[in-house]
Amino acid sequence: MKPHARGAVEMILAMMISGTVGWFVVMSGQTPQAVVFWRCLFGALAMLVACLTLGIFRRSRLDLRQFALVCLGGAALMLNWVLLFSAYSYSSVAIATVIYHVQPFMLVGLGVVFFAERLNAAKVGWLLLAFAGLVLIVVAKHGGQAVGSDYLVGICLALASAFFYAVAAAITKRLKALPAHLIVLIQMVVGVVLLAPFVDVSTVDIAVDTWTYLVIIGVVHTGVMSTLLYSAIQKIPTGLVGALSYIYPIVAILVDWIAFGHPLGILQMAGAAAILLAAAGMNFGWTMARHGAGLSNSSSKQGS
Repeated sequence: MKPHARGAVEMILAMMISGTVGWFVVMSGQTPQAVVFWRCLFGALAMLVACLTLGIFRRSRLDLRQFALVCLGGAALMLNWVLLFSAYSYSSVAIATVIYHVQPFMLVGLGVVFFAERLNAAKVGWLLLAFAGLVLIVVAKHGGQAVGSDYLVGICLALASAFFYAVAAAITKRLKALPAHLIVLIQMVVGVVLLAPFVDVSTVDIAVDTWTYLVIIGVVHTGVMSTLLYSAIQKIPTGLVGALSYIYPIVAILVDWIAFGHPLGILQMAGAAAILLAAAGMNFGWTMARHGAGLSNSSSKQGS
């Protein structure tokens, strides 16, 4: 198989794996803090094996500033996961995942505030479309289409999760000189250290099914998924990476529908479509045509 085709397959697999994480989190029966703790522990072990196999420790140099940034990014990533997993029980896996995909706009906002990046008219347009989608999803609460115990709390948790992911991504952008596997390994260790005080290991259900779910979340959804993702990024164009990344929310919506019987209502589907379209437009640098509803691709460059 040619490198380009192999990279596309790896990216598709990585996004399909990501889209199923909600099912494993819910089925584990553990608190979000416990799930993330075990995810970090098993994920760290998987990434340690990857780093040793690839010889990353021998050819990588990490200074104090880089280490501090990786740790800060790790703390943001842990908050991102805890908040996202918490959102599942308040709204639904599908709704939380879709709301989570407003992260590109939060990353743009951080870029404007901290890196003096420009906010052009096209980005403002996509931001407004995403906001409209968010409003539709919130309004769906009053249309009998909500499925969680506190729908608005779930939406707020997912938004907070997206914010901390954007923070982690912004920090990672400053660590381009470091191998991605090493960054993930350190972040997983940070997660273990930060969450250990909040997890009572003795209360974890010792049922085989529970441990199976936790190990899969750590090894497959962290170690294997990250390895596939980074490998794919090295082989395929950034634009294709961005396009294939939308497999993640689509799979999550289907899993939530099939596994938990949570189909999206009309307003929720419209809101989800608006958010994902806006996120795609932001990623690909599309501009809204001044006349008509058409879209044009204004640039071959796009952010991720």
